[in-house]
Amino acid sequence: QVQVVESGGGSVQAGDSLRLSCQSSARTYAMAWFRQAPGKEREFVAAISSTGGTTNVADSVKGRITISRDNARNTVYLQMNALDPDDTAVYYCAATSKYVISGPRTPYEYWGQGTRVTVSS
Repeated sequence: QVQVVESGGGSVQAGDSLRLSCQSSARTYAMAWFRQAPGKEREFVAAISSTGGTTNVADSVKGRITISRDNARNTVYLQMNALDPDDTAVYYCAATSKYVISGPRTPYEYWGQGTRVTVSS
């Protein structure tokens, strides 16, 4: 069973930056970040291919949020800059063994428990 564990969430002020980490027991899976704000549906944030050569970032956060990975550390990162209160959500990491490149509609098999990000104005 693949384990996916998020970390790095917290409470920050608007305009701050935060880097989330997702450690997986599977080094070469395509990975993604989703988020779910209070009272809203889960939404796609970003995805990265198994090698890190291809990324897919939601238009709503493009320019502020980037995704990267370090396969030597089995870790995927989500760098979030210029945070806004609308970024407040629980952020989830997901992994798939069936696709090299993934996106918002990929059926991810493995999910973490989430890490909470709260942005205050």
